[in-house]
Amino acid sequence: MKSMNLKKSLFAFALMAFVAFSASAQEKASPARSAEGTAAGSKITINYSSPAVKGRTIWGDLVPLGQVWRAGADDATTFTTSKDITIQGQKLPAGTYSFFIIPGETESTFIFNKVAKQWGAYTYDAKEDALRVSVPSMQTSTMEERLVYEVKPDGFEVRWEYGKAAAKIGS
Repeated sequence: MKSMNLKKSLFAFALMAFVAFSASAQEKASPARSAEGTAAGSKITINYSSPAVKGRTIWGDLVPLGQVWRAGADDATTFTTSKDITIQGQKLPAGTYSFFIIPGETESTFIFNKVAKQWGAYTYDAKEDALRVSVPSMQTSTMEERLVYEVKPDGFEVRWEYGKAAAKIGS
């Protein structure tokens, strides 16, 4: 009888531990997100981790202006295009790239780097850049609590806190 009660207790404990672990995994600080769409006849996929503002000042504080930023949290953000495209009028061959941003007040630099799998920007090497483009960056009146990317028929944009930057995609 004791053996049966012990097994039930161990099972109940294991089940509670699993539920607690699952709940904590779902509450990740920067959950994985994906933005997908078609632009210029190409399937575009942006995979990123989406941090939250949590009352912090993002641009110029948490994310310094004028420095390479991983464009998300955790692993570097990746940008995949199924076909050759142009971004801001410059050619980007089909493939998967790590995506970085050098944020600025009125203009930012979008960077597509050939080393797709990287942790953050710690090993970023500008010699591996496939493309760098300048894009307008602006303040918006709409607050985005979580970092968000959106693929549109003519390009893509990134929004976080009160900041926004967008690039045009063509064929």
